[in-house]
Amino acid sequence: MLHVNAIFHHLCAQLINQYVFILFHQEPDSWEIIEGLKIGQTNVQKPDKHEGFMLKKRKWPLKGWHKRFFVLDNGMLKYSKSPIDIQKGKVHGSIDVGLSVMSIKKKARRIDLDTEEHIYHLKVKSQDSFDAWVSKLRHHRLYRQNEIVRSPRDASFHIFPSASTTESSPAANVSDGKVYSKSPTEAPNLFLCCIYLDLAHCQSNLVELSKLLQNLEILQRTQSAPNFTDIATMSPVRLHSSNPNLCADIEFQTPPSHVTDPLGCSTEYMKLQEEFCLMAQKVHSLLKSAFNSIAIEKEKLKQIVSEQDLAGHNAQVAHLRQSLSQTGEQIHVSLPLSQQVSNESRLSMSESVSEFFDAQEVLLSASSSENEASDDESYISDVSDNISEDNTSVADNISRQILNGELTGGAFRNGRRTCLPAPSPDTSNINLWNILRNNIGKDLSKVSMPVELNEPLNTLQHLCEELEYSELLDKAAETDDPYERMVLIAAFAASGYASTYFRAGSKPFNPVLGETYECIREDKGFRFFSEQVSHHPPISACHCESKNFVFWQDIRWKNKFWGKSMEILPVGTLNVTLPKYGDYYVWNKVTTCIHNILSGRRWIEHYGEITIRNTKSSVCICKLTFVKVNYWNSNVNEVQGVVIDQEGKVVHRLFGKWHEGLYCGVAPSAKCIWRPGSMPTNYERYYGFTRFAIELNELDPLLKDLLPITDARFRPDQRLLEEGNIEAAASEKQRIEELQRGRRRYMEENNIEYRPKFFKEAWVTNDTYWELRKDPGFSKVEIPILW
Repeated sequence: MLHVNAIFHHLCAQLINQYVFILFHQEPDSWEIIEGLKIGQTNVQKPDKHEGFMLKKRKWPLKGWHKRFFVLDNGMLKYSKSPIDIQKGKVHGSIDVGLSVMSIKKKARRIDLDTEEHIYHLKVKSQDSFDAWVSKLRHHRLYRQNEIVRSPRDASFHIFPSASTTESSPAANVSDGKVYSKSPTEAPNLFLCCIYLDLAHCQSNLVELSKLLQNLEILQRTQSAPNFTDIATMSPVRLHSSNPNLCADIEFQTPPSHVTDPLGCSTEYMKLQEEFCLMAQKVHSLLKSAFNSIAIEKEKLKQIVSEQDLAGHNAQVAHLRQSLSQTGEQIHVSLPLSQQVSNESRLSMSESVSEFFDAQEVLLSASSSENEASDDESYISDVSDNISEDNTSVADNISRQILNGELTGGAFRNGRRTCLPAPSPDTSNINLWNILRNNIGKDLSKVSMPVELNEPLNTLQHLCEELEYSELLDKAAETDDPYERMVLIAAFAASGYASTYFRAGSKPFNPVLGETYECIREDKGFRFFSEQVSHHPPISACHCESKNFVFWQDIRWKNKFWGKSMEILPVGTLNVTLPKYGDYYVWNKVTTCIHNILSGRRWIEHYGEITIRNTKSSVCICKLTFVKVNYWNSNVNEVQGVVIDQEGKVVHRLFGKWHEGLYCGVAPSAKCIWRPGSMPTNYERYYGFTRFAIELNELDPLLKDLLPITDARFRPDQRLLEEGNIEAAASEKQRIEELQRGRRRYMEENNIEYRPKFFKEAWVTNDTYWELRKDPGFSKVEIPILW
């Protein structure tokens, strides 16, 4: 840590005051980002204390707004229910406005503060009060930032309170072990100071580690406890990626427990062991984050310096170049920035340090963080009971066609590919802030992104990726107990998020209107097709069938960028029928939030509640909660659930992590229901794709004459990106987008309403795809030219 600290101080001394922060003005009815500390702005007068009531949007899972009393003092915004609670020290939360991205919406009198870990939505009733709060927040924010720049060590004490403060007020501790990498919306010298805060937090964790170690040694001397060196084998840090998709004993038998102690060690000792391992991982993650943030900053500065030829700056530039050269001996970046960080840390969803963004059809499955209704819900599925009957009527001959290879024409006889043709490109030179700066609080559906930020799959293929663990549905179709069937359906619902763990570095391609995709898997016994059925709003629909189940969904994504974080809000339903039992299950998706989106280390969070109902039976329902990380719970990716009978009694309890597995029962004797498969070799270099994802865009020559020309595998920009030809992919992407805009203009001018080819009302299949496919290339169907 001392080595990293020395590097930090060396860089900070040379780089401070080398940048200019630019204020971007917007219209009064749109979001405006509040500027940060400017170059040379060093004497910021200490502001007066300000207090009063504001409305605060309630945190998930609660809805609506509630009135809270806020106190703004020395750049720290604290809030509670009333002034009396503030006086008594009953603080509900504390926000460092100096380290937050602040944006305002004048017309709606809204103030949003993005702290990276939380997005605080505030509202003021009167215009005068709103103007006063904005003015005071601006002043306090500049004062706080100046204080941090001048004395980062002193500032860290405000961020990380003493043990006594933390114990008396858990909400006051704004750090739960996650990394605080700051956005480039602030002055970059502030960004470097924030690295110091990471190191300060790391140091406090090292103190805690020392205390835990002492307690473990005391317990080991006083009890019949196992050797401390056994911690690594006994602590349930994470399931190994090589575990099979389903436990060996599929009849809900208890797997061998890795937490069983033959010596009968105490519960207290086991708890300390787990705390020690988790704390050690936090320290490791913080150090890696600080190191890589410095490395990224160094590379960016070298690029800036190389482009600096302005008169009057030669001496200063030469001095900076020499400093960076000396620092380079200590910081060596030999890999692309997107590959520098290991993905072993439990604290991070993905540790790629390349830039991130997301557009209309984001790479994750999610729904509104506040469970808000969509602005336009006219397209949401309105599924009637007879749909399930229609969908299950074709199940009898599906298995024969798939297993006999009638639909694939003999393709993939020699197996499927195990690696992509080319690795993912380096995106470290892309400035996302220039792209996203004018879209704070807006839906990013219409924002065009550079092709380098894509992955060689599109949203229609992502819908198919949710069926990677379809064997859970096959198992459910063979399980007579309705409660255990519900457990398996819940496991399937959770499994759809597993592939997102390593995928924060890129986004899928936007499907154009009318684009399709099909996937026939003899090994899994299903056939799947999907279609982009609407452009505005963007809606993707899919349908999958096998002899055991029928699955379909329609989904629309809305994305909102808040300065440091991006919320992904899908609307739609997922549907599964099991013909053997006449079951028809329906459920929703949860929210996804991508934190620290512009710089440093990103991490992905899924949170919300999934409610699974069998519309054909009221025997039981399942509630599956993706737990949101907060000050009191630092466990990431946690999933908890219950299966409840008609009387409200809990029949089964579920727990686990969406990237590691799901268990049924009570630890340590719980029963494993599902675990994700192992990752392929060098997956970090190939977009973080799973084995299943690698196969989705493969085009066997024998399939070319069978597929419609609208199939995503024929899309040239996506294919060129997969092959590593970035320049050609960018050109093709622009051409395809222009073609789509031209088709849309033509339809609007001629008052033509688009009708999907293979889906009807409520976005369910019209049962024509596989019938029309009997004519190779869909020769009897009028299909538009999309690219």
